[in-house]
Amino acid sequence: MYRLNLASRSFLVLLLLISSCSSNEPTDTQPSFPIDPSTEQLQIERIESIDELMIAFMEDFNVPGASLAIAKDGQLAYAKGYGYASVESKDTVNTSHKFRVASLSKPITAFATFQLIEEDLIELDQRVFGEESILGTDYGTSPYKPGIEEITVRHLLQHTAGGWTNNAQDPMFQHTHLNHQQLISKTIAEVPLNSSPGATYQYSNFGYCILGRIIEKVSGMTYYDYVKENILIPSNAIMDIARPGVARNSNEVTYYSQGGDPYTINVKRMDSHGGWVSSALDFLKMTVRMDGFTSVPDLITINSVNSMLQPSSVNQNYASGWAVNQHNNKWHTGGLPGTSAIVVRTSRDLSWVILLNSTQFGTDYYTKLDQLGWQIVNSVTFTKLYDLLK
Repeated sequence: MYRLNLASRSFLVLLLLISSCSSNEPTDTQPSFPIDPSTEQLQIERIESIDELMIAFMEDFNVPGASLAIAKDGQLAYAKGYGYASVESKDTVNTSHKFRVASLSKPITAFATFQLIEEDLIELDQRVFGEESILGTDYGTSPYKPGIEEITVRHLLQHTAGGWTNNAQDPMFQHTHLNHQQLISKTIAEVPLNSSPGATYQYSNFGYCILGRIIEKVSGMTYYDYVKENILIPSNAIMDIARPGVARNSNEVTYYSQGGDPYTINVKRMDSHGGWVSSALDFLKMTVRMDGFTSVPDLITINSVNSMLQPSSVNQNYASGWAVNQHNNKWHTGGLPGTSAIVVRTSRDLSWVILLNSTQFGTDYYTKLDQLGWQIVNSVTFTKLYDLLK
């Protein structure tokens, strides 16, 4: 088991906000968060409970390193790194360390897509493939297999395109030597849909890969450059796309497998569905700009936010890039070999993100990770907050 050195973990009050997770709601004793922007003093009662809960989770699941950030009403509440960014070098995690965020990339892609919808460059129900569609015949060759030309932007956002689901045959984990153009062309030519577009929910990494190419086509920019210029820079956030093999971005953690090799998957090709690398704080800086709350100005309108968070007709628990529930909470989890992540935005403008450099599959790991955030925010009282978003 990786042992955690509490004294060596770095603490940095910085910034931000995110969204909510499971069906849990804060207890009736959920603390209020009075805002006093004139003070730089952060005061949290029972702050030791945060460390206790994080350390217990990491030890229970043999996770070497993690990063946590919490915010309320656009104000930073807490941020801290735990454990090891590298077990071998004993480099401890601080709040600037970057982690692969895996499927937390999907809310980013949805964000970018709704920006383009606002700019009238695409429409939510516009067709993706075939004549007079967004991508036309850029990928594969016409005539397409049944249903392909019926797929719309909405179907891709809501995982209702009719196939290419996240199972053992997930296209994004096949033919890792192919680039986006080659993989999409090969898949739509050789892998038929198993239901009509719009009829069923089938979580699809491949669908979000296609959304990345739509963003490129209509913006005239690479996916990364579009997100950087239109989302990250306005949010004062710094994020990267994963590098291939064992190469890492600056200040990126090492990943430790508990099933599957973190360094043989083509994470760079996963850009728009699972390829981003970020610190917890920077991810929150970006997320607060699309949350629908007025504490920090959003980069899309409230109408776009509401549209993005509208559940699909076939799955009331998933909208566009966000899982949702009846409590008006929104969240997303992410997992790859050596990586796990969760972002949560609650109906009370309380948000958190947790990033870790290991994961477990086939257990209750992600249920426990979800519960961890709720346990943390319900275990403390924030009495003063300092606005670092300005």
